[in-house]
Amino acid sequence: MDISQIQKLVEDDGIVFIGYGGFLSQALISAMTEALEKEAEINDIGMGVSSSIFTVFIELSQNMMNYSKSILKDCRDIFPGGLIVVSRDSSGSSYYIHSQNIISIEDKEKIEPKLKEIKSLDRDGIKAKYKELRRSGKNTHGKGGGIGFYEIAKRCDSIEYDFKEINSDKLYFHIKTTIKLTKKGEE
Repeated sequence: MDISQIQKLVEDDGIVFIGYGGFLSQALISAMTEALEKEAEINDIGMGVSSSIFTVFIELSQNMMNYSKSILKDCRDIFPGGLIVVSRDSSGSSYYIHSQNIISIEDKEKIEPKLKEIKSLDRDGIKAKYKELRRSGKNTHGKGGGIGFYEIAKRCDSIEYDFKEINSDKLYFHIKTTIKLTKKGEE
């Protein structure tokens, strides 16, 4: 994603209130989460929706940190870490959380089947799969596109993703989630 694509986000999605490109740390994620909390308070967003926004943001940020650590040393000339953008449409009805980072072909082979499965499931199917993974203890919040993507899918209204080849063993991985808003008391 380049600056023209971020400008397009502003034009298409409305207001970008958090945008960050570079290396992520837990402290930075925490600071950005505080900004999200303030946004939720100012706009009177209900607890359920605001919790979903925070959770999706944190999961995507952690995915970026986890996948980027192993390959950044080889890709500093391509892209310094990851990019995360949180925007709100101008009508105030939805939030969008975009993330993009570099991953290896091997990571794509782990992630893509999970995302394809998620896209094929309805909300009840996603919740059932999430519970199954939690009970099994497999794929729990480790690198490899495990339970985190199901957590994201549980909390958003839609997920879009794509992979764009950089070279023979590295790709850009972009994911966009949509969370529709309700006001406090409507949840």
